[in-house]
Amino acid sequence: MIAFDTNVLLRLLLDDDATQARKAHALLEQTQSRSDKVLLPDIVLCEVEWVLSSVYKVPKVQIIETLRHLLEADEFAFFNRGAVAEALIAYGDGSADFSDYLIGATAARAGAATTYTFDRALRHTAGFSLPA
Repeated sequence: MIAFDTNVLLRLLLDDDATQARKAHALLEQTQSRSDKVLLPDIVLCEVEWVLSSVYKVPKVQIIETLRHLLEADEFAFFNRGAVAEALIAYGDGSADFSDYLIGATAARAGAATTYTFDRALRHTAGFSLPA
């Protein structure tokens, strides 16, 4: 198994730098030819969402589709595919960042009763609590 950093995954998704995109695609193809996988760490997914929304101004619905495509692709591995899937659904329904929902889903799957936050966008979201 290999892993991709955010900038390699972005080149793969955006093809915005021809040389780097070609290298990223080659890495993915080499991995697939070995019937191996590419690990996409949680932080990479969070950074991808942030870059796509903040820098490239990609609409949220398109970001969700992109992350869903990655999640469903056999060539990629995740630390916790279930938490990523849960976070993606919550991100689609909510107003907070994908990273916030991934924090909550990961914490819940680890046994946390709640995730405390000062983020008011999460105040009515199951699994999150604002400190009193």
